[in-house]
Amino acid sequence: MELFAQRRAGVLLHPTSLPGPPGNGDLGQEAYNFVDFLAACGVGLWQTLPLGPTHEDGSPYQCTSVHAGDSRLISLQALVDLGWLDHAALEPGQDLEAQRHERLAAAWSGFQRQADDEDRRAFKRFVREHSRWLEDFALYQALRGAHGGQAWYTWPQPLCERDREALDIERKRLSEALAQARFEQYLFYRQWKQLRRYANEQGILLFGDIPIFVAHDSADVWAHREWFSVDEQGRLQVVAGVPPDYFSATGQRWGNPHYRWDALKQDGFGWWLERIRSQMEMFDLVRIDHFRGFEAYWEIDADAATAIDGRWVKGPGDSFFEVLRQVFGELPLVAEDLGVITPQVTALRKAFGLPGMKILQFAFDGSPQNPYLPHNHEELGVVYTGTHDNNTTLGWYQELSEEERARVRHYFGDSQEPMPALLMRAALASVARLAVIPLQDVLELDGAHRMNVPGVADNNWRWRFQWEQLQEHQQQRLREWIDLYGRRCG
Repeated sequence: MELFAQRRAGVLLHPTSLPGPPGNGDLGQEAYNFVDFLAACGVGLWQTLPLGPTHEDGSPYQCTSVHAGDSRLISLQALVDLGWLDHAALEPGQDLEAQRHERLAAAWSGFQRQADDEDRRAFKRFVREHSRWLEDFALYQALRGAHGGQAWYTWPQPLCERDREALDIERKRLSEALAQARFEQYLFYRQWKQLRRYANEQGILLFGDIPIFVAHDSADVWAHREWFSVDEQGRLQVVAGVPPDYFSATGQRWGNPHYRWDALKQDGFGWWLERIRSQMEMFDLVRIDHFRGFEAYWEIDADAATAIDGRWVKGPGDSFFEVLRQVFGELPLVAEDLGVITPQVTALRKAFGLPGMKILQFAFDGSPQNPYLPHNHEELGVVYTGTHDNNTTLGWYQELSEEERARVRHYFGDSQEPMPALLMRAALASVARLAVIPLQDVLELDGAHRMNVPGVADNNWRWRFQWEQLQEHQQQRLREWIDLYGRRCG
């Protein structure tokens, strides 16, 4: 894979974690400041989580669309700078979602009054070029708003089941909400592409993330339930998850519908091709979450309370990736091959030349054959200290027993280098062509700053950093190690 032709260092940070306005970070000036920081350190890649619109829990892995962008990421200040909005500031302590909605509605009015001809043409072109998903998403978004945010499978039957006449009536009634939804997606894509261009000009690639599964309450399942394991009324039949693992003794019951892979294959995997195409429009490299589900996936009855009593079912395997390769050529994809990985999963990944992932926090169980230990890494791979689902490396180390800590240090020659520096250095020294460090580890933060705790519903996806947390010695060390281990690009 061309992107792995040279060694490169990356930093993992979701844009919502950037400093900035109340609520969450966005694609405004702080995103550009972050790119400048990466460039100054010699970092050649910025990895994010999925960028889609989330549900109330904020999880980017349960989005309402596989194509749309999260309107919370739209920089309001950038709209003020364009002259389409008079006032960007949000009032802390007030309803931030309502305020943002009001600002974006005002920006739509301002665009209609003041946008120049070039911007108007760009908007119309965006709507036309993305109509295959945008129209369904806009209608879903408008209807969801009209029904108090309720899931599509609770709507009145004609709307739930997409009666053509009923939808035509709603399109007319909600025409302004549809226009607003289209405009917000235009803004998101416009701002993201501007940020990507700036990052690429600094020699920094953008690395995205595709969740393998789709949220039940999403525009995709509502509009295309023929591809998903739901009945005619939208009720779940079987759901996705994983068996008991490192993260949970009862497994994880994610609750997403499974795919009807036979139907998708018969259609030439067209729905998936569109999904991949959308991400390739936005990113230089994309991680496919839960890659092992393409070889075999854990199927759980919809009425089961936990994931324990599920079963493995064969996935599409080679047939899926062969179609992707025929359409896209070399695939700029990374396989998230964590969890229960069989020889068949590894063979599938290698057959299509996809890099896998190595997580150093998983490495120290005492076995020299542990695939996450640095001496077992492969060049075509991505090594992490931890991911968004892990504790920070300092938090992880603080929770280890004395015996486990001794085992980690003994592997590194009984080094007295403090955590998280010890694991950061190991990641950057690895033979893996790409090494990615979560920003929390660069900042040497403890477990109070982790992004997500799998299997726990509350208080995830909210972490944000402040520039005051970044010390000069941390920047200097990152720069030195990137040079020392041959990861500076350009």
